[in-house]
Amino acid sequence: MKQILQSLKTGDIELAEVPVPRVKPGALLIQTRRTLISLGTERMLLNFGKAGWIDKARQQPDKVKQVLQKVKTDGLMPTVNAVFNKLDQPLTLGYSNAGKVIAVGEGVFGYKVGDRVVSNGNHAEFVCVSQHLCARIPDNVSSTSACFTVVAAIGLQGIRLINPSLGESVAVMGLGLIGLLSCQILQANGCRVIGFDFDHQKVELARSYGIEAFDLAQGDNPVDLAMNFSYGNGVDAVLITAATTSNDPIQQAPQMCRKR
Repeated sequence: MKQILQSLKTGDIELAEVPVPRVKPGALLIQTRRTLISLGTERMLLNFGKAGWIDKARQQPDKVKQVLQKVKTDGLMPTVNAVFNKLDQPLTLGYSNAGKVIAVGEGVFGYKVGDRVVSNGNHAEFVCVSQHLCARIPDNVSSTSACFTVVAAIGLQGIRLINPSLGESVAVMGLGLIGLLSCQILQANGCRVIGFDFDHQKVELARSYGIEAFDLAQGDNPVDLAMNFSYGNGVDAVLITAATTSNDPIQQAPQMCRKR
């Protein structure tokens, strides 16, 4: 079968010919119909792979600490060899897959061969995924629409933590795919939603879905915008879905929230 793999050492991506995985106990073997490209995550991995050694270290300071600790316990050369072996292993890309079940592992319940399912499988013709990371696709939902499920579930988890009520106002900082899907879920939940981003195209796309969105590249202060949106009271919650190294969203979020 064909599968997309990336070299962490060079950043190169290839369409590789690899063996079809065997179905495991508690898992489903799925023939892929659609997979979703997660622009933020996969671009980050691509940039990381193409970065030099120093930039790789800067991007993952926690891993650097682990390497230094391993040097202390295992010695320099074993650690160097372990790092190079890790970088030599190809990385599988993709985590939002829609397809058809072609085999059911021992101990699986609730699924059968022929079911259409969404899972966190990779960009590959066939994937083996735990039944706990799969969900059946309704008949009236296309595979193209269904493959957005895993990404939407990331935003949904944040919304569950917020636990918003009907009529409450929520600010979403970052209008990429996760942010935009989160806005729509919040709207469906009866919330008033305001969104922020620095990308004008993303802002316009959000507005096309009825979201009150603002382009922060124009110099507006998101705290002031959120306060105006909430009639001076402050929003009930803030969901941060922005891909940034800046601390601004973390610092601005409590400033735009109302006092409970």
